[in-house]
Amino acid sequence: MKNLNIFLVAILFIVGVGVSNAQDRNNPWSAELGVNAVDFYPIGVNDNGRFPASINENGRTTHLKGDFFEQYFNVNDHWNMIPSVSELKIGRYVGSGFTFAIAGSLNNIKTVGKYKVRDLSYIAADAEIKYSFRELLNDSWFAPYLGIGGGYTWLDDIGYGTANGLVGVDFWVAENLALSFQSTYKHSFEDNYGATHFQHTGGIKFKFGGKDTDGDGIYDYEDECPETPGLPEFNGCPDTDGDGIEDRNDECPNTPGLPEFNGCPDTDGDGIPDHLDACPTIPGPKEFNGCPDTDGDGIADPDDECPTVPGPKANKGCPWPDRDGDGVPDKDDLCPDMPGTVANNGCPEVTEAVRKALNSYAKTILFDTGKATIKAQSAAVLNDIVGIMKEYPNAEFLIEGHTDSVGSATSNQKLSQSRASSVMNYLIEHGIASSRLTHKGFGEERPIDTNKTRAGRANNRRVEISQTNKK
Repeated sequence: MKNLNIFLVAILFIVGVGVSNAQDRNNPWSAELGVNAVDFYPIGVNDNGRFPASINENGRTTHLKGDFFEQYFNVNDHWNMIPSVSELKIGRYVGSGFTFAIAGSLNNIKTVGKYKVRDLSYIAADAEIKYSFRELLNDSWFAPYLGIGGGYTWLDDIGYGTANGLVGVDFWVAENLALSFQSTYKHSFEDNYGATHFQHTGGIKFKFGGKDTDGDGIYDYEDECPETPGLPEFNGCPDTDGDGIEDRNDECPNTPGLPEFNGCPDTDGDGIPDHLDACPTIPGPKEFNGCPDTDGDGIADPDDECPTVPGPKANKGCPWPDRDGDGVPDKDDLCPDMPGTVANNGCPEVTEAVRKALNSYAKTILFDTGKATIKAQSAAVLNDIVGIMKEYPNAEFLIEGHTDSVGSATSNQKLSQSRASSVMNYLIEHGIASSRLTHKGFGEERPIDTNKTRAGRANNRRVEISQTNKK
């Protein structure tokens, strides 16, 4: 009973210390329950012939023979075991493949070497530092390990310390479950009784203690997004829209998209992702931010008030109005309500026939003799001239005054100038812009007939109207 109490105390000690000690990165804790076997036989001899293993039986010291590993697997003759759980081990992973563990074991010794002895109680408490090759084997199910440690063993009422070397292997049959087998050489620094020995253990090992904050089945140690549920293929990070691009690299994490657009969609397939596309549902070129230009006038449809009819940007994409339909926009048309030509800024051009008609009318204007006053009967002709000029609102005209050679040249010049002025004033008074008219008197300088006859002189006394511009 006393030995059992010691064993229970040892277990409590192990569990208490174990709470502060690991198994792997994700589940740092391990607990192992199993059986142990103690073998005092294959422990070797020293150079002077003394056997480091011996036992005191009835006052006599009996030395045990057996070279190292001799009859190492002689279970029936040399192994001491009890038919129950007799080993408990708690471990904590400390990183880089190393695990620190504390173990407690209980046994009943009946065989020491090849000798049978009375029942001796066996209690051991050990500490181990082990290196597992599992990480080097890519977390294989087969995980051999090596280790060293030390402990204290009670054989009946006698206790002694040991230095331990160990080798073992874990067979991981499930993520958190393994079958573990270990052989430990325990070297005692006491040589007057059977202290140095082998202890073999086999048991079931459980890993636990892994933390999964977001509950996504991926331990925090390997979870790159430990507080947000995610997927294994993204190391625990989410892909909210399910487009195969994890949220951290997805510019549109809530909308399925394409890798070439960092997870954003391109609904209209125009090569511009929706979040940069001003018209995401209608294909359009990049220069218009993804919007179309239906009429091809260089103005995107959303900014074009006439998207199906080409028009200048200055008029918001609509064509300029052309009330008279002459092909010259009203803004440029000097005669917006009168069809004209582009060359004449939208105004009708004065034809040669019209110019001849004007000049013919002008030659029939009559004046009082020797004066510049126009006779009343010439009003009809003048009104015809006004009507023609109004049909060509941007045409400019020169009104010329001419006389015959009767009288002095000076008086003739003055008279011709006055008569031309009288005609111009009449036209202005009847609605012709003064800016369109100029006048000049030529006197007797430009006769069109002989001044030697009455008929000739009558022809020379005249007013002529000519166009002064080309329009």
